[in-house]
Amino acid sequence: MSNNKEVLLQVSGLKVAYGGIKAVKGVDFEVRQGELVSLIGANGAGKTTTLKAVTGLQPIAEGDVLFKGRSIKGQGAWNLAKQGLVMIPEGRGTFTRMTITENLQMGAYIRKDTEAIAQDMEMVFGLFPRLRERKDQLAGTMSGGEQQMLAMGRALMARPEVLLLDEPSMGLSPIMVDKIFEVVHDIHSKGVTILLVEQNASRALALANRGYVMESGAVTMTGRGSDLLADPKVRAAYLGE
Repeated sequence: MSNNKEVLLQVSGLKVAYGGIKAVKGVDFEVRQGELVSLIGANGAGKTTTLKAVTGLQPIAEGDVLFKGRSIKGQGAWNLAKQGLVMIPEGRGTFTRMTITENLQMGAYIRKDTEAIAQDMEMVFGLFPRLRERKDQLAGTMSGGEQQMLAMGRALMARPEVLLLDEPSMGLSPIMVDKIFEVVHDIHSKGVTILLVEQNASRALALANRGYVMESGAVTMTGRGSDLLADPKVRAAYLGE
C-alpha cells in the first residue's frame, strides 16, 4: 500500500482512563485510504477502549483523533456516521426486536437516496444470502454468527468510507469465522478502508496491509501485516508458537 495515499484516520497521543486506571497510554496509529489495518493484542490490551474513544463512546483524557484531517474528538457516533466513519461494535449491537430488513434500513437512516438504498440492500443480501432468506425474522432470534452478519450488513448500508470492526469473530464457530473473514476481505476489495480490531491475530494479520500490536494500553510493534505475521515475538505471544 502506497504511503502517498491520504491518511483518513489518525490517532495521536491517545490516553483513556477509567477512574485512576490508565487503560490506554499514549497510543499513536494511522489508517490510510484503501488500507486494511489490523490492531491486535490480548484480551484487556486496550483495543476496544481505543475504538470507543475514537468513536466518542469513551471520553479521551489526552490526545486527539483526526478524520480526514479534522479533529473528531468527542463527537458522537451519529455525527461520525454522517461523515463516513462507521463502527461495528463488539457484541454486534443489533436491534433485537426489529426484523433483519428493519435493522438494515436503520443502517441507511442518515441517507435519502432511496433508489441507491435499495441497491445496497441487494448488495448486502448478495454478501449474506442467509439474511435474505430470513429478512422478516426478528434479529433477537438469530444465532451469534447471523447477528454478526447483520451488524456488518447494517454498517455497509451507511456507505462507510472507513469501517471500524471490533472483534467480529468473537464467539463464532470456525465455519462462521471463515465466512466473516471472507466478507471482510470482500468489503476491503471493493475499496472500503478498514480498521480491524481482532484477537485472532493470524487471521487479522493475514488480511492486513499493516498492523499494530497493542499490549497493556500501548502500541509495542508496528509493520506490514506479513512481516508481523512472520515475527517470532508475535508468533510466540499470539500464535502459540
